[in-house]
Amino acid sequence: MTSPLDPHTKCYSHINGSIDELLDRLAVSELCKGWPVYRDASEWVNYRSLFTEDGTVWTTWSGPQHVDDFIAISKAGKSKGVFIMHRECGTLADLSPSRDRAIGKMKATITHRFSPEDGSGDYDVDCDCRFIFFCEKVPVTTTTTTTNGNGNGASNGNGVNGSHSSARGEWKAKYVKLFYDKDKVVPIDGYTAPRFTKGELQKYPEGYRYLGAAQARLGYEIDVHLPTPRDDALWNRMYGEMEKWLDGKDVDLFWEPKI
Repeated sequence: MTSPLDPHTKCYSHINGSIDELLDRLAVSELCKGWPVYRDASEWVNYRSLFTEDGTVWTTWSGPQHVDDFIAISKAGKSKGVFIMHRECGTLADLSPSRDRAIGKMKATITHRFSPEDGSGDYDVDCDCRFIFFCEKVPVTTTTTTTNGNGNGASNGNGVNGSHSSARGEWKAKYVKLFYDKDKVVPIDGYTAPRFTKGELQKYPEGYRYLGAAQARLGYEIDVHLPTPRDDALWNRMYGEMEKWLDGKDVDLFWEPKI
């Protein structure tokens, strides 16, 4: 269970407010929902459009990856039969005072289908989690075309279209990292479930213990440095980084041991 203590030390724009605030938060919430909608369907161009050029994502089975590398290994996994889906359960956003940064909070359930090679029976592992999107508003380059006296489209005397950065900007995710709250094994037929040894399960944090153990059986190296409700240090560290982001400060989400 989560702590009864509020993990935030301050409050940001999250409901109501001005029309501009509402539109910004709506845009961030829309962006977050692109993960389950686009990745699950392999709409890779749409999925890539959610991120900045240097976007980074974390998952249990991948650790930190540049979004382009994450797309590549996701494609490779799907080609081998890896079947991961996501159920979005509700999304809200916190907006920075300057309205150029935001935190998207998407509650979701990861559901990973496993098909053991020994034919012992398919099963799912469902993991309730919260995707945290560290979003920023980036300039949009638009092309402005005017018409000259001959009716031809041109933006200057040489007939060349001009481009400029729009002050409006558009929202992109620079980082995506998750809180992993709890997980469970789900028998597909209602009674057949795998057995995990105590040694297998103890390797992984409570919150994604069964998910980690099952994914490890597929050969994945599991990231064990992801925030869960039972790990107060990483839980509070994550919220601290979220507030630093909203306050316009640099953040450090790379918690894995340096090799």
